[in-house]
Amino acid sequence: MPRYDRVFTQGGGDPVVLAYRDLGARECVPIYSAVDPDVHQPVEAQQRFDCDLVLVDDRLPDLERRVESFFLRAADLLPDKRFLLSGEGWGDRPRPSNVRYVGSVAPKEHNALRCSARSVLDISREGMARFGFAPAPRLFEAAGAGACLITDAWEGIELFLEPGRECLVAQDGLEVAEAVLCLTDDGVRELGQAARRRVLAEHTYAHRALRVEQALGLG
Repeated sequence: MPRYDRVFTQGGGDPVVLAYRDLGARECVPIYSAVDPDVHQPVEAQQRFDCDLVLVDDRLPDLERRVESFFLRAADLLPDKRFLLSGEGWGDRPRPSNVRYVGSVAPKEHNALRCSARSVLDISREGMARFGFAPAPRLFEAAGAGACLITDAWEGIELFLEPGRECLVAQDGLEVAEAVLCLTDDGVRELGQAARRRVLAEHTYAHRALRVEQALGLG
């Protein structure tokens, strides 16, 4: 590790930076995920994706337990609300009757999927949630589409979106259910617009490229 001039990581914040330094790294620079404004943007809603809360993610071992805790638990608590699940591998997974599974939706339709839902849930994988400071691309993609975003709680979220103003943060499925239940039409619109303004101002891939150039002494 000491032989490298610097190490770039996708995320991790101070815990990961300090760990690399303990291994002898001269410099460790997190380069976080971001949004491409030309790809992820608000579009017209589509009736086939209409729901109160949507989750877009594939079924993976380090995610399934958290999906059960945050998403399926919220659906159990709100039998009168409509939940939508998209992604690979969920077809044979038992789920509440108010959760509709639409399979894998093509990336070109993700904007419509997120803009058609009243709110969008983003859930971190186990390791990402444990270390924090590791936002997934989906978080920025939803914000870029102007969606009303609910995220699981993880350390560092305020570096990317301001809780309560640009997103809602939940500790468990109960708090996800409370957020879905309490959202007003104005709240949905204001949260989505604020999140989009924030990511366009600070979290595009152009911003990340500039950070790389600065770290390399090119900017």
